[in-house]
Amino acid sequence: MDFQVVIDRSTGIRNRRRSWTVFTILALVVWPVIGSVIVGTASVRAQPPETQKSVLGGVYTEAQATRGQEAYRQECAGCHLDSLGGADMAPGLVGEAFQKQWTDLTVGDLFERIRISMPQDSPAHLSRQAYIDIVAYILKANDFPAGSSELSHDLAMLKQITIVAKTVGPAMAAH
Repeated sequence: MDFQVVIDRSTGIRNRRRSWTVFTILALVVWPVIGSVIVGTASVRAQPPETQKSVLGGVYTEAQATRGQEAYRQECAGCHLDSLGGADMAPGLVGEAFQKQWTDLTVGDLFERIRISMPQDSPAHLSRQAYIDIVAYILKANDFPAGSSELSHDLAMLKQITIVAKTVGPAMAAH
């Protein structure tokens, strides 16, 4: 790199600076690259975030919830009761107890918790389909609306469905 000594005639101060060729190279090569990175980053940030589904969007079918109810009665009701209200060490799966535990988590979180730890005396012995049907029944019991597509037991898909707070209504209070 070349350096030049420049004397400002009005002040008599000596300054060292690089020759114009170094600055020209920087201006022509480096700054456009930096500029495109900054603009590219800004355009990525400007894009709207990926929309996440919630359980209010009808993420299970009535038929799936009906299958889940049967599996629940056989495998879960002994501890969590037919009402899903819970007893002793088994937590309630409806109403305020459910909302406190699961609001802002995902259906995938609920599915995995149930799949790997329930039933307590024989965890993970049901099929993935049976577990997701039970999840559909729990959503129905909490008055989340049914839709036209069944919940899949694909964990990545389930992790995109958020459980949201819902006002306790008469149907939830009846469980």
